[in-house]
Amino acid sequence: MALNLEQKKSIVAEVTEVAASALSAVAAEYNGLTATRMTELRAKAREGGVYLRVVKNTLARRAIKGSDFECMSDELVGPLVLAFSLEDPGAAARVMKAFVKDNPKLAVKALAVGGQVLPASDLDRLSKMPTKDEAISLLMAVMKAPIEKLARTTNEVPGKLVRTLAAIRDQKEAA
Repeated sequence: MALNLEQKKSIVAEVTEVAASALSAVAAEYNGLTATRMTELRAKAREGGVYLRVVKNTLARRAIKGSDFECMSDELVGPLVLAFSLEDPGAAARVMKAFVKDNPKLAVKALAVGGQVLPASDLDRLSKMPTKDEAISLLMAVMKAPIEKLARTTNEVPGKLVRTLAAIRDQKEAA
């Protein structure tokens, strides 16, 4: 079914709005996937906070023009599905990586993060990025470590004195 001009404009506007607020994007070729599999992918994307859309490449190029994802314009060739991470940078990569395990017909073509296009081989690296909560907990652990070490060190001085006095007491009692 061919799209009329108004439908094309609305699709471009929708994808432009999402791309403006997205943190990362993944473009994958879905050639050979059944409608059932695509529905599964869409459901998993919604669960993971990922915007997923099949868009004609010319419309996608217009939509990402002027955004951080303009760098992937050259990679938009063939039947592609675009996945934009809305909550954390690794969300789209995690969804795609998990889906590719069971469905090898889905082939990731390009990734984009922070205005840089990455090869498809970096999907694993991007998917292992920590979520916001994980990053905050790692930062807090790093910030807390010196304080804990100082507390243990200052506590060790009186502890050592008590152990020394106990050893002297035990020695005098034994004699």
